[in-house]
Amino acid sequence: MKNDLNDKQIQILNVAETLFAEKGFDGTSIRDISKVAKINIAMVSYYFGSKEKLLESLILFKTSGLKEQLFHLIDENLEPLDKINKLIALYVNRINCNKGIYRILHFELASKKKALEIQSFSEIKKANLKSMELIIQEGQAKGVFRKDVIIPLLTPTILGTYFHFNMNKPFFEEILDLKTDEDYDNYVKTDLTKHIQQTIKALLIHEN
Repeated sequence: MKNDLNDKQIQILNVAETLFAEKGFDGTSIRDISKVAKINIAMVSYYFGSKEKLLESLILFKTSGLKEQLFHLIDENLEPLDKINKLIALYVNRINCNKGIYRILHFELASKKKALEIQSFSEIKKANLKSMELIIQEGQAKGVFRKDVIIPLLTPTILGTYFHFNMNKPFFEEILDLKTDEDYDNYVKTDLTKHIQQTIKALLIHEN
């Protein structure tokens, strides 16, 4: 979707992401977005039509890239466990680099906001799950992965671990001695990602 947007549209989406994350969807107006973006209200409406359509465009803009990465991962010349580890690293990195939109998604979905009843976003999630299923089925066919794993529950296991860590950032920064944002991000990319990979491996691999 990124290639379909011009610089002004991307600017509006980035401003909207910041404001939605800070003030919530209902607490942010098109006027607020246009003021911060320094763009006429009519121009925002021209590009996106409504605040709901703007949110839909924002979600797709920030989440569709992962779908393409996972799709290509399926055909990579890697063993199934290596593919799963790479999939987890892609998930964690994507979320960590787009905290704003995932904070919006978490809040709005938890509040059962109708604005997020977006079919296209649901299709992206289904496509991501299908990519995971194909990789795990490859491992099952090779006798590497268990047959009884509940594949749809693996994604919330990955995301739930990350979100708990992120939502308790001050606590983990203190006990893990993460003094800067760079320390925090490096820990997410290394130790946290490795922990999640080990957790998923334990669920997938046959017990000895």
